[in-house]
Amino acid sequence: MSHFSALNLPNLLTLSNLFCGCCAILFLFQGDPSMAAGFTMASFVLDYGDGMAARAMNLQSELGKQLDSLADVVSFGVAPGAMLYLLLANTSYTPGMVPVDLWALPAFVLPAFSGLRLGLFNLDKRQTTYFLGLSTPATTVFVMGLTLAAYENRLGLGDWLLLNKWLVYALIPVLSLLLISEIPMFGLKLRKADWKSNWPLVVVLLHFLGSYLLFGPLALSISVVLYILLSFVFRRKVIE
Repeated sequence: MSHFSALNLPNLLTLSNLFCGCCAILFLFQGDPSMAAGFTMASFVLDYGDGMAARAMNLQSELGKQLDSLADVVSFGVAPGAMLYLLLANTSYTPGMVPVDLWALPAFVLPAFSGLRLGLFNLDKRQTTYFLGLSTPATTVFVMGLTLAAYENRLGLGDWLLLNKWLVYALIPVLSLLLISEIPMFGLKLRKADWKSNWPLVVVLLHFLGSYLLFGPLALSISVVLYILLSFVFRRKVIE
């Protein structure tokens, strides 16, 4: 395969995912998580679309698989790490350059474990219809919901986190260990047009839509917790 022939539609979508991840990180370090969230959502769409395009066009390849993981390390590894850094380093959630804070550097433990998870995922042949451990996109959704809720000071969360940063410190090892755990978790991509294959996705989406009215962006984090609980309670169904 020549270098130019590798620039097919699925790979271009993957590279666009990487581009959006870089933009999200830029806005995070400018203290603007709302714009960062927009680029992160674009990364989700592109990450979903590259696989669909590869299957539809029969262009699945080892290069595409590796590119996907490399893009995900940035969009769903470094970006949520930067979100955690923002929660730990920022003394106010107003736009502006985020200060350098050595005490906030543990936030980047999460990207390190995200990279480890993605490397293990590429070598693991079991994870075709389900995941072992929490996926990097799900981890990003959780952290993004927490960050946006703090930025908007929804339910006073921003003020509360400024006084209770140990919660953020505690989340870092919890999320990192979930990433590389062997806990079976539902895959949330549409694969078949039936209830049995898609009920976890439908339940999580309906829960998000309902809880958003009450909790705003924090509903993202709450929905990920629900997803983890569903996977644990129905773990036998996960691997069917």
